[in-house]
Amino acid sequence: MKSYLIGLIPGDGIGPELIDSAVAVLNAAAAGTFTLDFRWEDGGAGTYLRTGSNLGAGALERIRSMYHATLKGPAGLPGVRSPDGTEAGVLGGVLRRGLDAYANIRPVRSPGAGIDYVLVRENTEGLYASRGCGVGNDWAHSDQLLVTRPGTERIVRKAFELATVRTGAQADGVRRVTCVDKSNVLRSYALFRKIFTEIAAEYPFIEADYLYADAAAYQLIICPGRFDVLVTENFIGDILSDVGAATAGGLGMCPAANIGASAAYFEPAHGSAPALARTDSANPTAQILAAAMLLEFIGEHAGAQAIRTAVDAVVPSANPEAGGALSLTGSLQHLTGQLCRHISRHHASAAPR
Repeated sequence: MKSYLIGLIPGDGIGPELIDSAVAVLNAAAAGTFTLDFRWEDGGAGTYLRTGSNLGAGALERIRSMYHATLKGPAGLPGVRSPDGTEAGVLGGVLRRGLDAYANIRPVRSPGAGIDYVLVRENTEGLYASRGCGVGNDWAHSDQLLVTRPGTERIVRKAFELATVRTGAQADGVRRVTCVDKSNVLRSYALFRKIFTEIAAEYPFIEADYLYADAAAYQLIICPGRFDVLVTENFIGDILSDVGAATAGGLGMCPAANIGASAAYFEPAHGSAPALARTDSANPTAQILAAAMLLEFIGEHAGAQAIRTAVDAVVPSANPEAGGALSLTGSLQHLTGQLCRHISRHHASAAPR
């Protein structure tokens, strides 16, 4: 039986509760087929307040070289700030740059609404590469938007490779990669589009599509079924992924993967919601779907599918953010138990007789 070493970063606010829920679901998915050995790591605003660092000592190296993958809860608290005024404890920059986890993969899926696409967001460049590096004073400030050929080539190629294993857009079944930019305004985005066109030529069986960012935001709302895979710069991707989430049940339904050449971590798309901490009312769905993405990444496809099938069956009737009535009185533990039982029944029905 295969065994995997999995890092866990509980984060802040509702993060520890969500991680506990996801671990229970992961263990249910693994039962009898593979084992998961979990190791806890400190990270987030609480860690920053205790130590002055966002991440525990040695954690980055362990995530990079020891764990098969890492599951992260939401991190950061609105009131915990760095001296420069930005939010402290947010781990995205530390992990993405430290691990060179260049690809942010954001699936947006709502089967009943005919929505099933993936937004591929470059994670290490773009406007956010300027965090902490801009120039300015109290009169004016400037941040740089960075687009490089190597960074763009690898993220565009990742998007096309992802499209090769998908079944195409919901509306027409066409395998399609949409380049989203503002190349009509900024030269950095013009370079992104130029490189996209070059890489697209390597995949003649996949349709290359182009939209400006403002038009893409509009299309994601009025006809999301036309999209299969979208690829874009960091800042644009940050905004569009949340636009997409609004059409598919909200951020509470949306997981994210952050993948590099040698390490990967998985997380919910939403924040730490400290007001909901320890109330047993947080929605664990995005965290659990992130756990399913983790299983997919390590090659446990059946376990990942068992989790997704359970979510499709259980969550719409229990979660108001997913469009259903609040039939479980907001109980995180109750919902977790329902998911685990559904997965166990799935395993039992699939077992040879």
